[in-house]
Amino acid sequence: MKQNDNENAVSPVIGVLLMVMITIILAGTIAAFVFGMAGNMNNLHTKIVSISAHQDVDTIVVTYNSGQNNQYFSYATINITDDAGNFPEVDNLTNVVGDSVITKGDFSGSNHVVVVGYFTDGSAQVLLDTYV
Repeated sequence: MKQNDNENAVSPVIGVLLMVMITIILAGTIAAFVFGMAGNMNNLHTKIVSISAHQDVDTIVVTYNSGQNNQYFSYATINITDDAGNFPEVDNLTNVVGDSVITKGDFSGSNHVVVVGYFTDGSAQVLLDTYV
């Protein structure tokens, strides 16, 4: 019996053990990633809140109109980009139904209005993204 005959059996065993260990580590990493992502799913529910915006000659009026998730709405930030790319200063929209924010400026052409709502559960979502 040669010494080389015993050494041939060691290599396949080590190879199988390495493949099993790599599979276990890979499965654990994927499971941690997937289960970690699922933990944040509670805050991803879309809230239904109504915001409207319209433009008069030199003003843009943004109004909070209530909605199905009115009780969770805290406030909203308003961002307006005029035709020239300027950002006029705008106040926040409160959670009082019918509250309006009136912004005066040189609003000629198409103006981009984005309203982001913030809710009592700590979530935020875009409530209005339109051109007026």
